[in-house]
Amino acid sequence: MTVTRNNTTSTAPATTPDTGARTEEAAALIGGARERIDALDDRIIGLVQERIAISAVIQDARIASGGRRVNLSREMEILGHYSGALGKPGTALAMTLLELSRGRV
Repeated sequence: MTVTRNNTTSTAPATTPDTGARTEEAAALIGGARERIDALDDRIIGLVQERIAISAVIQDARIASGGRRVNLSREMEILGHYSGALGKPGTALAMTLLELSRGRV
């Protein structure tokens, strides 16, 4: 981008379209960090899917034994665990995980 001020022209650093960085060094750093985040996200998704499957086994066993699908005291433990580790956003994350793991109620 060219900027003209007081009859002088200067070139402002352009941002790279993918990263918003203004230098190649920053763009490279951001690109590498994003690759790591993408890999972590893939692992997190896999772990959530594994958690859902294990929860289904627990629910099936509980229902087969005459119990209820949901154990509220256990859910409160999970909420407390996430909240203690991550604060208020941890509670929201735990609620989402519990909702995903309950299946159709």
